[in-house]
Amino acid sequence: MTTIQASKVTLAYLREKFNLQRTADESFFTEWLTDLPELSDEEKQALDRVKSNYLYLAELRPMMEDIVKMVVVSRLLELAGFFQPPFEIDGEPSIEIFVEDSDDVIKGNIDVLVLHKQLWVIAIESKRNALSLEAGKPQILAEMLDNPHPEKPSFGLITNGNYFSFIKFMKQETPVYATSHDFAIGRENDLHSVFRILKHLGELALR
Repeated sequence: MTTIQASKVTLAYLREKFNLQRTADESFFTEWLTDLPELSDEEKQALDRVKSNYLYLAELRPMMEDIVKMVVVSRLLELAGFFQPPFEIDGEPSIEIFVEDSDDVIKGNIDVLVLHKQLWVIAIESKRNALSLEAGKPQILAEMLDNPHPEKPSFGLITNGNYFSFIKFMKQETPVYATSHDFAIGRENDLHSVFRILKHLGELALR
């Protein structure tokens, strides 16, 4: 048995072993575009504070993954209500995926997993701010393969604190995924958009 860490998996490997495909169907992932909630003045002020904190700390030294989670990710989850009922937070849950017709097994840990009644709401992968979001894409897609409810879509968020990208994954006969465009904390109101999408995904989980 060959153990492969999820952080070392490539998109080419996922295409070869799982036939993972990026869909060109624009209707597949509309959750990041439509029916987004409006923000209150208090939420906007809190998000502007998150942005200010990040930009200040990023000027001092490179921000490691744990600091990105503390300064940015945890604040977004708190403001979105994911630290309150009916949601649950699982930190660093382990994943294990056995590759068919192979001796390979993929192992890893999701940085943060938001759940509702044991269903995945959103998986979050954070990276240090010196890394590109592309470094986290194969990892989070591999982790999504371990969703115990494959009949449901999986949503993910990759962030290095400065940039953010959402992913939708559906594990079906041919696994498919699509991504949002990248958001940047330094752009005006981009953090507001990220937060609106997070809130919307939480609302969808409750329906």
